[in-house]
Amino acid sequence: MDIYEFAMQMEKDGEKYYRDSAQKVNNTGLKNILCILADAEAKHYDILQKMKQNETIHPPDTQILSNVKNIFIQMNENKDTFGVNISQIDLYKKAQDIEKKSKEFYLEKAEDAKDPSQREIFLKIAEEEKKHYSILENIINFVSRPLNWLENAEWYHLEEY
Repeated sequence: MDIYEFAMQMEKDGEKYYRDSAQKVNNTGLKNILCILADAEAKHYDILQKMKQNETIHPPDTQILSNVKNIFIQMNENKDTFGVNISQIDLYKKAQDIEKKSKEFYLEKAEDAKDPSQREIFLKIAEEEKKHYSILENIINFVSRPLNWLENAEWYHLEEY
């Protein structure tokens, strides 16, 4: 299996994990965040597919952190903690592990890349995976203590990179 096939499969698996996980979550806001993460993995798949076909592509530029922040703000305004279940922390920690491994994979591939544009794209995807990890960290914190987490008006935990 070549690097692109491997990476594309990794992204497909990540998308499936997020979509399956969204089905297990009862909180609408958290479900939406998991769907956003699944969509991001699908975009990574498309980028890798274009790279494999030597198509001209641009590095991904998403607003994922601001979109997630908006969902958390809306949850705060609605005092929406219904369906937040601390027993689901393992689900989010497993996803974090996937994101960490993905980031490391893309950083390694960026280091090996001979083509500067491919290097840039691998680095950008690694950065995206880092953001996903951070989002999951915030979900874990939220699930662990939803009322305190939502009351934090500073939103320091969702800073843009």
